[in-house]
Amino acid sequence: MTRHSLRLRLIAGGAAAILIALSVAGLALTVLFERHVTRTIADDLEVSLKQILAGLEVEADGRLVLARPPTDPRFSEPLSGLYWQVGDDRERLLRSRSLWDDRLTVPIDQPGPGEVHHHDIAGPAGGQLSIVERRVVVTIAGQPVPVRAMVAVDLERVSAAGRAFARDLVVALGILGAVLALATSVQVVLGLRPLRALRQGVADIRAGRRDRLPQAVPDEVRPLVEEVNALLEAQAREIDRSRDRAADLAHGLKTPLAALAADAARLRERGEHKLARDIEAVGSAMSRHVDRELARARLRGEVRRGAVAPVELAPLLRSLITIQSRTPAGARIDYQMQIPDYAAVRLDRTDLAEVLGNLLDNATRHARSRVRIATNCDARGFCIAVEDDGDGLDADACATVLGRGIRLDQRGEGAGLGLAIVQDVLEAYGWTLQLSRSDLGGLKASCCTGT
Repeated sequence: MTRHSLRLRLIAGGAAAILIALSVAGLALTVLFERHVTRTIADDLEVSLKQILAGLEVEADGRLVLARPPTDPRFSEPLSGLYWQVGDDRERLLRSRSLWDDRLTVPIDQPGPGEVHHHDIAGPAGGQLSIVERRVVVTIAGQPVPVRAMVAVDLERVSAAGRAFARDLVVALGILGAVLALATSVQVVLGLRPLRALRQGVADIRAGRRDRLPQAVPDEVRPLVEEVNALLEAQAREIDRSRDRAADLAHGLKTPLAALAADAARLRERGEHKLARDIEAVGSAMSRHVDRELARARLRGEVRRGAVAPVELAPLLRSLITIQSRTPAGARIDYQMQIPDYAAVRLDRTDLAEVLGNLLDNATRHARSRVRIATNCDARGFCIAVEDDGDGLDADACATVLGRGIRLDQRGEGAGLGLAIVQDVLEAYGWTLQLSRSDLGGLKASCCTGT
């Protein structure tokens, strides 16, 4: 996937949304957890405060004593983080052993009898304490004396619990995020599957395996499929009209060309041999151009109409070699065919015969004594190679000889369109024509697919 991939964008967007959602959820859950722990601790402090108030007594000499201290052992452990303190307005204090020599200093206020106040203050060892305070009135020596009882806890417990919860939560949210990311990827893949099927349908149309896109697609994609099919139908109609116009034009030129050939024959009878040859050369060139355009028009139509059946190479090549062997140039050539009997290609038989016939004709005219036809599979794909032992071409000539009108043999007659027609046919089927030096010494013409 590249940075322009729609799948990558959707997955990246989903992953970003998941990351943001999980981050917000993690922060919110941590805050809620700390609030819950704080409320739970506050409730526990109020329970301890009630125990202290229930155990508070006044002795005969007027001293306050705590007859039944809270049972939590942390109240007896110095600086344990859990403290209690009871004091009256005469600065007489009762403290838990956990306070050691320290005392709890709370803001000056006057909570009503039975009213519970909460404070956050600095505590022993620099800790932050949460305090629950309640004011009661006791009778000492016949006099009402206000007493303030308080219980405190170090908030480090809340912070530690929050950090532990956050660590566990990160692991849990990480696993959840991985599962959600995987689910997002699966969802994106399934959601884009119709587009992949659409791409395959377009590839099948280009390859000639079908002429329309399938209609069995989701509702969201169906309008696009219908528009593409309508475009293909309009294009097919336009191609048919263009082919018909090209065919009409070509056939319309046949009669003037025939008349031109007849005029050349009459000139030859009158002894105007040079003029007759010139006219015949021009007429032959025009005829070959017309034939090429007719072949191209037929070829485009056949390729668009769909897939063609495989054609066996060996029988077709034997028939073409037999024809070439009957020509004056072919009678002196040793044709070596290295084609497996099972080799077959998906080209129209007539088009394949035109390709191989032109290549064999070129090889026969330029070979000294040997022409070889072989197949091979390599990194370029499947190739059919026609080679000769003639003079061959250098690299620059190989690069330019496929141009329109360029001929392998400038001394002979013709318009030099044989290889151009071969190239047209191969390109229509997605093949390529490549020229190189043969190990026989001459030219190697390779028709390859998969390049």
